[in-house]
Amino acid sequence: MAPKKAKKRQQQGEGGSSNVFSMFEQSQIQEYKEAFTIIDQNRDGIISKDDLRDVLATMGQLNVKNEELEAMIKEASGPINFTVFLTMFGEKLKGADPEDVIVSAFKVLDPEATGFIKKELIEELLTTQCDRFTAEEMSNLWAAFPPDVAGNVDYKQICYVITHGEEKEDE
Repeated sequence: MAPKKAKKRQQQGEGGSSNVFSMFEQSQIQEYKEAFTIIDQNRDGIISKDDLRDVLATMGQLNVKNEELEAMIKEASGPINFTVFLTMFGEKLKGADPEDVIVSAFKVLDPEATGFIKKELIEELLTTQCDRFTAEEMSNLWAAFPPDVAGNVDYKQICYVITHGEEKEDE
């Protein structure tokens, strides 16, 4: 489901970027808050270069260059507090298509409407067309979305993660 902008903006007035919280559902805001808290290693309410270095180190990325950290920090217009953090994600997601549009694109490759596409077909398309995936990118894709034993990939799950940034819990 895409961010719920229109309905909330009608209720609250056209806030534009001044009310970044209206771009997200409450559950999404909570998840971003949890991520922000993890990244804000020194718990001062601002993500700094040292916070980024520390959190990357906890994930096994040691020896990150100062220039890389500075480039990350410079993506924000000022100090990165939670509102700025949320705004940055809102700006990144603004151009993303709604989930139903992405699912419809995948359905072209699923004429029998099974909800699955063969791993080989996806791999062939992603490594030979347009912005070609590298072997490492393909490896990362299959690590995140492993095919079943028959080699089928659940494209609806991929679409959900693209638009929500998290895996859908089984109901």
